[in-house]
Amino acid sequence: MFDLVLGGMVTLVLLVYLVYALMKTEEL
Repeated sequence: MFDLVLGGMVTLVLLVYLVYALMKTEEL
């Protein structure tokens, strides 16, 4: 169960980072 939660958190962080990177590239 802990591995599932940890995997979900890592996926969420990567998703947020990807969205942030896309927004940052659109600004330029």
